[in-house]
Formats: sequence, structure tokens, C-alpha cells
Amino acid sequence: MIATPARKDAPMTAPVKIKRALMSVSDKTSLVEFATALSAHGVEILSTGGTSKVLKDAGLKVKDVSEHTGFPEMMDGRVKTLHPKVHGGILSVRNNADHQRAQVDHDIGDIDLVVVNLYPFAQTVAKGADYDTCIENIDIGGPAMVRSAAKNHAFVAIVTDPADYTTVLEEMNKNEGATNFDLRKKLAARAYAHTAAYDATISGWFAGQDAEFPRQIAFAGTLKQNLRYGENPHQGAALYSTLERRPGVITAEVLQGKELSYNNINDTDAAYELVAEFDQPAVAIIKHANPCGVAIGHTMLEAYEKAFACDPVSAFGGIIALNRTLTAAAAKKIIDIFCEVIIAPDIEPEALAVLAPKKNIRVLKAHGLPDISVPLVNYKPVAGGMLVQNNDSGVVTRDMLKVVTKRAPTDKELDDMLFAFKVAKHVKSNAIVYAANKVTTGIGAGQMNRLDSSRIAAMRMNEFKLKPPAGEHLVVASDAFFPFPDGMLAAADAGATAVIQPGGSIKDEDVIKAADERGLAMVFTGMRHFRH
Repeated sequence: MIATPARKDAPMTAPVKIKRALMSVSDKTSLVEFATALSAHGVEILSTGGTSKVLKDAGLKVKDVSEHTGFPEMMDGRVKTLHPKVHGGILSVRNNADHQRAQVDHDIGDIDLVVVNLYPFAQTVAKGADYDTCIENIDIGGPAMVRSAAKNHAFVAIVTDPADYTTVLEEMNKNEGATNFDLRKKLAARAYAHTAAYDATISGWFAGQDAEFPRQIAFAGTLKQNLRYGENPHQGAALYSTLERRPGVITAEVLQGKELSYNNINDTDAAYELVAEFDQPAVAIIKHANPCGVAIGHTMLEAYEKAFACDPVSAFGGIIALNRTLTAAAAKKIIDIFCEVIIAPDIEPEALAVLAPKKNIRVLKAHGLPDISVPLVNYKPVAGGMLVQNNDSGVVTRDMLKVVTKRAPTDKELDDMLFAFKVAKHVKSNAIVYAANKVTTGIGAGQMNRLDSSRIAAMRMNEFKLKPPAGEHLVVASDAFFPFPDGMLAAADAGATAVIQPGGSIKDEDVIKAADERGLAMVFTGMRHFRH
């Protein structure tokens, strides 16, 4: 099929009848059905490799691209569609006489529809493939065809997603086998987003091979769902998934409940990352991205009851995260109050039966816990740019602690110090966390000074009668150093016996002296956990 003579009066926005289609896809969902419908419209199908085989096996008439170009596939398929008869047929401006003349001179036929999706690079990386295998799954010819077709959308339709097959067929059915400009333009926009995300995924993977931040950075995401609204009803919002397949709210299986909101997703992510810090059975209850109760127990029921007791007022309408299988016993207790979301690595069928009558509770099965030690990249938009940092994957261990006071902490105090400091890592700064027996007893979050955070945490501890009896220990964790003794002394006044903090203030000596005067044990971690 040689190009038709140029029509200077043909507008670039006119309908274009599809006479020839080139199909080369990695995702073969609905491929045969789509190709069958195209054939019924009299469309000639060109194809390559595995796509061609699938179509021929289905009984469809297909012309191999190598036959069309007169040039064989070579170099393990690296070179097959990078040919003038392919790109000339896609890129030709149909109402340009020079373009038409070149097509006639070089026997280049029009290609009116390009159906291409790309090698599964993201899936290959997610499977843990080695470096060379990942490299071989970088598509070259595919993106070139997609971009060519998208650029020439005035005359060519480009389809990169099987979800658009039905739309294209409906358009052809209404227009005697032709597509309209508005659809071609919309498909072109999707195609450029497709190749941009693909390249961003590859560049992000390459960046992960190097300790340095790249000179240029791109974000690759696929729309998972449109959300009803953002943090507030007047804000639009959507959820995108990325290459990173870490167990959590994005990848979790929703077993029950209505659609997750923007705030639900944000808070659930915060809660699940927190409980992943602990090796023992743990429960965290989150409200507005801050924990209001965290506890370790021998069972999920015990951990939940202790976490709930930390702040039963704030727990209402909160997010509940567990780092072990949700049991029926724990579920029966949880439904005593209203909560928005429950997330756990697994859920007993009996527990799901307990929760079933509570239709509004979103129940998420995460199929595992995130590895919080793995460095990830966090993005935060600012006016005119983007802040980029690695996530806070730092973990403080016993051997990192430096005792700075005359009194050394007891083993029980040390255990609770490490517990409280892990919780403080997930509290908005300035953060103060009181704890005893691996249960938070008071949390002060997000204040402009550390003294207020300390007082608020103590107030909550006293309000809910969580202060340990006289003679028992109580630890306090601070996410950053105490700039003055006052915040630490407020904790001592509240009954704290031991303090864990990063250290590093120019007033450290004053703080240590004040601690010694009150008989406190204090350790420095050398690691700060600001969370903004």
C-alpha cells in the first residue's frame, strides 16, 4: 500500500481511516480480540516477534515487519523496527507533497495505527533480576515508534494501553473505520506520558546504582486511582503507584470497606512504617500521621489493648496497624470503637468475619512488612523545584549508645529507651515520647519548642493515668537534642528516670549536669530523627 497522493486541502484535524496497523506489544491483554476487530475493518496488520506469533496462532493474517521492510530482525531483536519503511510510514505528513513524493520514491506505505507497549523493565527490576537482564529489558524500538506516532498524531493513532482498545474500536465503528483528531490527540498525550514514565523508571534505577543524586531527576508513576479529594474537599487528588513494590498501603489487598481517602492513605502509610520497626508483636494507632499509642505485647490483643489505653480519646477514628496477623480476638476488641482503617500483613478468616458487619472499616491485607532499613527516595515539592532526600532508614542499636551521666541506665530502661526512640522517629518534630514496659505512656508531637512537647506528653500521661507507680522506671525519648535543660527537667518532673536523645547541643554539658542533679540516667544516640 503506497501513500496516497497529497491533498493540500485536507486539514490536519480530519478523520483518518485506518488501513494499516503496526502491532508490537509486551502486554498482550486483549490483543487477539483487538486485532480480530481491526481485521474485520479490513486493516492490514504488521507485527513483530512474539506478538506476530500470538496473532498467527489465533488464525489472523499478519505480515511480519521484516517482510515489510525487507530487512531481517537481528542482534537478538535489538534491531527490528528501526527502519525508514517503519518510521517513514508513521512520520509522513499526509498533506505534504514532499513527504508524499519521498514515500513513492522509496516505496514507503502509510501506517495509520501503532499499537505498542514496552518491554517490562519495571517488572524485571521488581523481580530482582541481575544487572544484565535489566539492561536487556530496556526497550529501544518501542519508544521510538511510540514517539513517532504521537508526534504525527494529526494522521496516526497511537495506542500504548490495552484499556484504550475499546475506545479506538468504538470510534472506528462510528466513523467507517476512521479515527478523529480529538481522540488521536488524547492518545498522543497518553503515549508521551507512557514513554516519560518508562524513561523515568529506567533513570531512577540507574540512579539507584550510584550513591550520588543524579544531575536530573524524574518521577515515574502510574495512576492507580482518582481520589474523592485531597486533604480537604476543595483539593483534587489522585494516587499513583511506582516501581518500588514495598509492602504497604499502595500494594495492600483491600478486603473490606469503602474507598480510601487521601488522608487515610497518608495515615495508613505512617502507621505501617512505624510497626515495621519492631521484631516483637506491635500495634500502632495513628491520628493525623502522628501515633497516639504504640505498644508491644505477647499477642495482638494484648498489644492493641495497651496501645489503645495510651490515648483512648485520640484513638477514635484512627488508623490501626499491626505487624503480625490480625486475630479474631483482637478484631473483637477493635470493633468496640470506630476506626477508619486496619492494616496487617495477614488477617485470619475468623477476624474478617468479626469485622464484616462494620462495613465502613477499611481492612487491608499487606502481604508482608516493609523493610524499613532499605534506603528509598522521598520527594517534597517546593516553589520552583523539588526537595529530594533518602528516607530515614537509620536504626539505633545498644552498641551505639553513649552513657553521659553518672548513673547508667538499667537493662529495662535501655530496652524502653530503644523502643521509645523508634517511636519518636515516627512522631512529627519536636517529638517527645514517654514509655514504660514497651508501651508509650505519653506523646508530644509537632510543637514549636521541645519544652511544650514534653509538657503535653506528660499531660496526656497523667490524664489517662499511665504514669508508672513510684519506684518503677519511666523513660523519655527526644527526637533531637535538648537545646536547654528545661525540656528534660519537665520530663524529670513528670517522673522520668532515664533519657535518650541524640546529643550535640552546645548546651550538652548543662543538660548532663541537670540530669545528674536529678539522678537521671541519660544516653546519647548520635543520630537525630527530625520528621517534618
